[in-house]
Amino acid sequence: MPPVLVLDLDGTLVDTLDDLVAALNTILAREGMAPVAREAARPYVGHGSRAMLQAAFDAQKRTLGPEALERLWRDLIDDYSRHIADHSAPFAGAEAMLDRFAAEGWRIAICTNKLERLSRQVLDSLRVTSRFAVIAGPDTFGVKKPDGRHITETVRAAGGSPGDAVMVGDSIVDIEAARSAGVPVVGVSFGYSPVPIAELRPDRVIGHFDELWDAVAGLPAFSLTPLRAAP
Repeated sequence: MPPVLVLDLDGTLVDTLDDLVAALNTILAREGMAPVAREAARPYVGHGSRAMLQAAFDAQKRTLGPEALERLWRDLIDDYSRHIADHSAPFAGAEAMLDRFAAEGWRIAICTNKLERLSRQVLDSLRVTSRFAVIAGPDTFGVKKPDGRHITETVRAAGGSPGDAVMVGDSIVDIEAARSAGVPVVGVSFGYSPVPIAELRPDRVIGHFDELWDAVAGLPAFSLTPLRAAP
């Protein structure tokens, strides 16, 4: 079976925060509420858009019942889908590093708490969808991170085994899901975690995608040739 590189989407592969916050603030404005600052929304992105919406209401001490939450969440998704990649872009070095793993025979997959159709829409807009063997949202298998099955099912759908997979993510849900799945995890320090990613104790931490190959090479389960700087 081929090894599988599994990546979170928001805050790991793609910087989507500005577009997510813009959609959130559109809904809040309709409800007569104050906008949320970019940094205030950052900690909730990894938990999904419902959690982000609920957190915004909680912060302004506004009650949001289940029916209202569902209605406003659908409105948020509709607005977001119309502006899904106005400002979003892959993080620096991401595409070159994906090329490196693909050239070495790795399957590459997305495991995200963003709905699958929205994930595909983002990736389509950025013209990178074809790089991924699987794009799995919480609706793909009926589970979401931190449930480890979200990762294991993604790996299996990509044609691999959890014993030959690595998770790359930016949040506590990525790390908890990887631990539950028995998969080593690389944390990225440039993502949306409200605390330094090293405090969440991933197996490795990187500050740029240029460091990912060597980070994976240093994991006990893998024996990759470290990258060498060009002379």
